[in-house]
Amino acid sequence: MTMASGPDIITYIGVPLAVLGVAPIIYNTISTIATVMKVKRMLRRGRLAGITRGDVINHVIEVELPRYTIAPLHREEHYKEYWGLCDYPSKIPGGSWTIFNWKCHKIGLKTQRIDYTDQLRQPQAEIGFEELISFLLDLGAIPSANGFRMLRGSGLWVPIGTPLLLSPDGHETVLTIAPLDDSDGNLSLAVRWSTNWGMRDQSSLPPYWVLIKGLPVQPSAGGDNPETIVPKPVEATTEDSAKTDGNDTLAPKTAKYIPTIEEAPPAIRCQIGTNGLIAATPDDFDPQLFDQLSIGHLEIDDMNTNTTGIWFASAITAFGTSSQTILWNYKIPSDILGFTKKDSIPCGILVLLGVVGESATPEWATQYDDEGEKREEQMRKLKEQSRAVMKENQLPPDQKAAAIRERQLKSHDDWVESLNTTRRRDAQRAETRMVEAIQSPKWDNKLVAEHNLAWLKKEGHVEESHDLKRAVEVLLWRMVNDLKITGDLITLLDSWKAFVDSGGIRRVDYQILKENQVAFANASLLVAIIEDSVSAALGSLAMDLQECIRVWRKVRLG
Repeated sequence: MTMASGPDIITYIGVPLAVLGVAPIIYNTISTIATVMKVKRMLRRGRLAGITRGDVINHVIEVELPRYTIAPLHREEHYKEYWGLCDYPSKIPGGSWTIFNWKCHKIGLKTQRIDYTDQLRQPQAEIGFEELISFLLDLGAIPSANGFRMLRGSGLWVPIGTPLLLSPDGHETVLTIAPLDDSDGNLSLAVRWSTNWGMRDQSSLPPYWVLIKGLPVQPSAGGDNPETIVPKPVEATTEDSAKTDGNDTLAPKTAKYIPTIEEAPPAIRCQIGTNGLIAATPDDFDPQLFDQLSIGHLEIDDMNTNTTGIWFASAITAFGTSSQTILWNYKIPSDILGFTKKDSIPCGILVLLGVVGESATPEWATQYDDEGEKREEQMRKLKEQSRAVMKENQLPPDQKAAAIRERQLKSHDDWVESLNTTRRRDAQRAETRMVEAIQSPKWDNKLVAEHNLAWLKKEGHVEESHDLKRAVEVLLWRMVNDLKITGDLITLLDSWKAFVDSGGIRRVDYQILKENQVAFANASLLVAIIEDSVSAALGSLAMDLQECIRVWRKVRLG
């Protein structure tokens, strides 16, 4: 048997070993090339502009993807993209935000080193939390009270997958808490949307806008407009027909407070920003027909010298917060909030103004027994007259006639003196009653508004069917369209706030309220709605959402 030579050993042993040595390199090369091609295919499918490099020796793939800051598109200018989904959304984890069309700005590159395609992550986009919430709410998403309560209480420790916004039907999630892998300490969120959920449209009311509806317009002078209201026949007009139905049919007693068709639309959309009223447009389904209304008298100037804008923005924010929306921009000034929370109007003042009966208030005024005093005075005069007549009968005829004339003259003097005494007594009592009214118990502003609302209805200034919120809505609508009522109302509110800040109501303040009682009654409605919005927001979803927006200015969406 011949021994194996050196070349044979190299041929039969060395070559296989050499092949086994380069096999991993060959495998890594093939695997890396395949992975790189798959990554590029994924990037192309998602319309992503990325740079891909592969290390065939170490089987390491580097992917550079851009990071974006995004913002919603303009609601009207890009309405097709705004109200539609992206045609080519990314399927890569971290790219859930690409399901919508955004205004994008590149802010850098993120480099990833991966071994396999399932490790690829698309960089999360940076977006303002408030912009994101308002955009999704505009599309029709519904906020989750539990989600925002947990986020406010736990912050970054809130469990992954916690829903913040739900689908329009409330059954599926839209915005959820995402892992913090790529958030750099920011709040990380993920978003989704299905075409099966439906979506609101361009005619719907966007966030930060409040819709205020006025009374139906009165017929114009021509009477040819088909939208005008046809008056009822005289024989059909009854006491019941003066009341409005559920659709706020025009009532004759309030027709004088309604502008004509040419002057005011029946409903107005008001946009409220951080500096108060920004715009007011008629409520129209066609945005091309949105003609801006004149709101110069309701704007807040830089020096805050025009309190009209501050009062209007505070009132409409309170109205919107308590009835229509959970998201608002304008912050009601602390001095106005403090004023509305103070009990400032004594119940006795409302009695003097004829707003409420004295029997409906706690006892505050001195009670006088005028009837008893009058009976005693009459008995005293009868006794004196009886004695005088008896003495006259005992006198000779010539002295008797003189005594009778003297008694009649004294009776006339006593009558004149009694009138003067009664006049001085009534004046003193009125002075005392005024002092007691000013010192009487002060009522809560909401209770004052309820009685003033009843008084306004009785006087024909407010429809019988309107509650506090509806009356405030009509009042805000009138403020947009009527400069005079706005001026009277704001003057009264400033005077009211001034005497509250000065320590309380005085006689001169009462005279102002009496001379401008309609404006005072309307002002009390605005004060009550502002006070009501403070108590309604405490502990509510709106407060949780606003606090989360305040804490998390920017978030990562992916």
